Amino acid sequence: MEKNQSLHIYIKEELLHRIKTNQYKPGEKIPTELELCENFNVSRTTVRNALNQLTLEGYLVRQQGRGTFVADKKVKQTLSQTIRRYSDQLADQGKHPEIEVLDISVVVANELLSTHLNVKLQDPVQRIERVRKANGDTTQYEVAYVPWSVAPGITTEQASNSLYKSLNEFFDVWVAKTSENIEIVIADEQICSFLECEQGLPCFYMETLAEDENGTKIEFSRSFFRGDKTNFSIERSYSK
Repeated sequence: MEKNQSLHIYIKEELLHRIKTNQYKPGEKIPTELELCENFNVSRTTVRNALNQLTLEGYLVRQQGRGTFVADKKVKQTLSQTIRRYSDQLADQGKHPEIEVLDISVVVANELLSTHLNVKLQDPVQRIERVRKANGDTTQYEVAYVPWSVAPGITTEQASNSLYKSLNEFFDVWVAKTSENIEIVIADEQICSFLECEQGLPCFYMETLAEDENGTKIEFSRSFFRGDKTNFSIERSYSK
């Protein structure tokens, strides 16, 4: 145990190590609280705190009357330069991707959209509201904004697939660059209703701005990712 590390953190890290090294496999039932108490020679409260934290972070799933099980592996998305679509990245992980369009509407640009999309106030902008799922579980809630002048009349069918691919295929618009900002937020009641999670769950919040090869602003989006079902992989290349 590391210096100044509390008992429940030590137990949490040990259990997490067992999960990540496949000693406890996805879907497998882990030892009971009592068995873990005996194994680590600690109180039930200490074990419960460790299990609660692993459950909140999405590594364990508790089923009433049955016990505690290892959760399915989180969806991993690559943030470094990649042309791999969401569906392709999930397929590589053996997961079935799904995009559900909740609403498409036309709104007028407010100051926020005018700034991000470089359009005039009151200009028409398409608002595309979607959720993404992996194996039927909701992992992401997203609202994307696309200027009407860029791609007029985006349909539900087009938005049900990769939006960037549809922009290229149907509107001859190529996204050449995206900029993302990520932070951690706590899901409020409204976001939880879309993500199908308990209120207070930590989430990744991402704002994305997409541009074409001429620097024209193509899309601005705001996305919430369930912290218990998503992680991100970042790769960097360095020149000599």
